[in-house]
Amino acid sequence: MNRTRRDRDEEGRARSARPRDGLGRPLPYGAEGVERQPEGVVRSPEETVREAQRLLDGGMPFHAHEVFEDAWKSGPAEERELWRGLAQLAVGLTHAARGNTAGGARLLLRGADRIGAFGAPPYGLDGGGLVSWARELAGRLDGVVDPAAEAPRLRG
Repeated sequence: MNRTRRDRDEEGRARSARPRDGLGRPLPYGAEGVERQPEGVVRSPEETVREAQRLLDGGMPFHAHEVFEDAWKSGPAEERELWRGLAQLAVGLTHAARGNTAGGARLLLRGADRIGAFGAPPYGLDGGGLVSWARELAGRLDGVVDPAAEAPRLRG
């Protein structure tokens, strides 16, 4: 049995202290990484969309996924599937940028289905545009993509 000590966060949960790159991949201890998104932050929908778009535009879809995940976990129950779908789009782009085309396409399509099923999203989100973007990208994945160049526009 492996008895090595695991890194823990302030609440005692197992959480790697290794630095991460812009796509959320762990780097060796001591390497310079990208600052992590704080978890469990309650933001207004406007703040969520603005922060996620900033991260997507910066080529950090993994971090945008964490922002959407906070919204899905803290927002109203009737909006959870929307935020979950947006998180899946961001993590799908993350997988595509890491070269995992099959996993990226699967998550992009799953997120598109959730957003499409939601109907007309609130907060100025471009539901139809996001669904089209995700399906189009999923259909042409055949290698590593540039996450900043492929970043979706959350609003029309």
